[in-house]
Amino acid sequence: MTLNELIQKVEKARLEVNEHLIVKIVAVSKYSNSDAVKKLYNEGQRAFGENRVQVLEEKINDLNNLPLEWHFIGNLQKNKINKLLKLNPFMIQSINSLELAKDINKRATKPIRCLLEINSAKEESKEGLQPELAIDTYNEILETCPNINLQGVMTIGAHSQEEKEIIESFELTHSIFEKLQNKGAKVCSMGMSSDFELAIKCGSNMIRVGSALFK
Repeated sequence: MTLNELIQKVEKARLEVNEHLIVKIVAVSKYSNSDAVKKLYNEGQRAFGENRVQVLEEKINDLNNLPLEWHFIGNLQKNKINKLLKLNPFMIQSINSLELAKDINKRATKPIRCLLEINSAKEESKEGLQPELAIDTYNEILETCPNINLQGVMTIGAHSQEEKEIIESFELTHSIFEKLQNKGAKVCSMGMSSDFELAIKCGSNMIRVGSALFK
């Protein structure tokens, strides 16, 4: 899929929900090399996501002359926190526990934008907080971690052939997001290559698309 085709699909889904909804596309470049990122940049894409600190570092070094917005979207191991902070990403989308938030908070020298990752489908193969713990954890991070600038929530849709189950996981995350808007939550990051249209229909305002763009 070209970037233009993706934008058209996003527009169609967005307008079915609300003409005022703005959906940000994060192009997940883990399937590709720096040249492919540069090509998309030349087509107008600015936000990119990586799920491994090492690869993110390589791409930032390769492309440091371009004004790219890097999102870290993977499971962050404690021994990689310092390295990631040194890279100064635009956003860390994958805060999946209070403990991780506290570790980042301790080592950060300035506030860093983050999202709270919710395991809305309660799948053992996925990282993320159980949905029933999300609001309390969000509030606790706000109260105890001044260097974590929480901007909202992130989820991965249910790994299922059943559309109904995928929609349920998105709707659950969006309902949590709505409850956190009075705490300053602005970002609801849901939807990937296979399900971004469903996610937008459930209220997502940020999608993370990789294989559809890069393969």
